[in-house]
Amino acid sequence: MTIHTDKKDHILTVTIDRPEARNAISLAMTETLIDVWNDFARDPDLRVAILTGAGDVAFCAGADLTEVGSWYASMTPEERRHNADTQPGLGGITRNLDPGKPIIAAINGACLAGGLEIALACDIRIAAPNATFGVPEVKWGLIPGAGATQRLPIMVSHSTAMEMLLTGDVIDAERALRSGLVSAIVPAQELISAATKMATQIALNGPLAVRAVRRAAREGRHLPVEEGLRLEQRIAEPLRQSEDIQEGLLAFREKRTPKFKGH
Repeated sequence: MTIHTDKKDHILTVTIDRPEARNAISLAMTETLIDVWNDFARDPDLRVAILTGAGDVAFCAGADLTEVGSWYASMTPEERRHNADTQPGLGGITRNLDPGKPIIAAINGACLAGGLEIALACDIRIAAPNATFGVPEVKWGLIPGAGATQRLPIMVSHSTAMEMLLTGDVIDAERALRSGLVSAIVPAQELISAATKMATQIALNGPLAVRAVRRAAREGRHLPVEEGLRLEQRIAEPLRQSEDIQEGLLAFREKRTPKFKGH
């Protein structure tokens, strides 16, 4: 029941390591992940994260269902609503916690229920050929409670999202790619190296610019275009006064790689 972390070259790699339970997330693991994402947010040296699961069977099968019933029973409806409004969700990043930096999900194997919802909370998803995706909660009389009803319909077609949500059926990696749920399929043995290559590309860019682009895209997708364009300008303005933009422009003129410091 372990969460492993590794920090190298501005990249944080987070591994859900509970393969005997298909990397299902226990309450204790969520608490650990909350600490991990908060540390990621606060560490100025870390610019991008990779999230993956140990083994080749599952990325994450969601919440540990052996704990769900007793967890719900431990609170009144009012306490559950307060918790939903104020506390981070499954895996930390599904609700009320945004580290403000990009996260790449490297999906190996089953990505189901809360596991898919954690992946949906990431910014980029790449998959191995054996990856499968689904939100089967309705089969057990449950509703996806970590964001799938909200995020899935804006990431794939509404029809595809509703098919997955209402039937609980699983789709394969090829259909996930066609639907836009993942951006690439790479051989399983190359999954982490491909995610690391992408993370390295992101980490080499201006960290202030990366965070600003991410914020503008995330917040703007819920706004009418004209409001989104105004948001974009408000977010862009502080960058125009930063040392990083001066370094970037100077490096462009001098035909060299910029050396960004994040301020």
